Amino acid sequence: MSAKDRAESCGYVLKMAKEHDVKFIRLWFTDILGVLKSFAITVEELEEALAEGKGFDGSSIEGFARIDESDMVALPDPDTFRLIPWRPREHHAVARMFCDVLKPGGQIFEGDPRYVLKRNLKRAAELGYTYYVGPELEFFYFKSANATETLDAGGYFDLMPLDVATDLRRDTVLTLEEMGIGVEYSHHEVAPSQHEIDMRYTDALTMADNVMTYRLVVKQIALQHGVYATFMPKPVFGINGSGMHVHQSLFKGGKNAFFDRKDKYYLSKLAKGYIAGLLKHAPEITSVTSQWVNSYKRLVPGYEAPVYLSWARRNRSDLIRVPEYRPGRENATRIEYRSPDPACNPYLTFSVMLAAGLDGIEKGLEPPEPVEENVYEMSEEERKARGIVTLPSSLAEAIELTEKSELVRKALGDHVFNAFIANKKIEWDNYRTQVTEYEIKRYLPIL
Repeated sequence: MSAKDRAESCGYVLKMAKEHDVKFIRLWFTDILGVLKSFAITVEELEEALAEGKGFDGSSIEGFARIDESDMVALPDPDTFRLIPWRPREHHAVARMFCDVLKPGGQIFEGDPRYVLKRNLKRAAELGYTYYVGPELEFFYFKSANATETLDAGGYFDLMPLDVATDLRRDTVLTLEEMGIGVEYSHHEVAPSQHEIDMRYTDALTMADNVMTYRLVVKQIALQHGVYATFMPKPVFGINGSGMHVHQSLFKGGKNAFFDRKDKYYLSKLAKGYIAGLLKHAPEITSVTSQWVNSYKRLVPGYEAPVYLSWARRNRSDLIRVPEYRPGRENATRIEYRSPDPACNPYLTFSVMLAAGLDGIEKGLEPPEPVEENVYEMSEEERKARGIVTLPSSLAEAIELTEKSELVRKALGDHVFNAFIANKKIEWDNYRTQVTEYEIKRYLPIL
């Protein structure tokens, strides 16, 4: 954003704050693990905050791997100014803005996930591309945060007259739209009490901000209805977990660079290179796209979650799918990467997917033939003969692959890369030393 554009946007924010009687502005930023952080300022501080930013303790964005306290500056992005609909409007409204994190001297802070994505988008822009994404976040409603008691027994696309979640989804969609986030679909998902609200695709930076807002809105509306919403990837054993399938495409100017009318899949050579890059680098980016111990309880065969590195059009067991909703329509041509889950850090997830895809394009990689058969039903020998390998099966395995990845290190930058690995090792260590209920039930009576 140029200085002139920023000045105009800041002027608009000050005007809107006055018109809507805004008293408090929440400054939002994200830590390395994708947890939303916030502090509030009063409207009297707004002009100064827009000009110079506001100081805070930077160690709060390091996740579990906290470093010594360090001063940082949160500089609000005026284009993200929105009123918060669930706060009172009649008197002293509340607004929010996402922030870029800077060092006290005004230099970029390399540990800011939002900056990481901006840097990767700049690389794409230098190649002439705009990166568009449309994630589909699934989630569960439970009666409380303390147990997994469901609200319904519905299934995929079910309409249930007594389904309390219909009202929850409606209120969530209305709130998202009030905050400037376009919604395409909302529906019941496959598992009982599992739901999905799909945002309209947009550029990746806007969408990463939207994902952070979406998760908060879903939880806030659930809270107002006396229930609990969770984006935990696999909260209930034996049923489907929650994914975040990410539809993505590259545009060059106003044209979809993934589209080729002459190709039988309507995919350009560039799109196939992007697919090949994702397939090649999928194992090493998985600790970012599926970053929690619990993520790997979802990534198991048999529950529609992708485990095998393959691509296809119709097959929903593949890692990458080419949707056929509108075959031959240029703007609708995209690829869908299915392994991420909704508890990821969207800034880092979009960054590593883009880096993997661009690497495939730049190196002229070609994907294998698409696999339209059900990979899950193939024998191990058949998969081996087709060269179909699997994603890592645990966080420990995923971290080991990521730690060796030059692509991920380059995409995230040294600061975030090292801090992320340190965080994930702490998480794995904490998990592997726990004595679980399964072990007590299984072993205590017999050992």
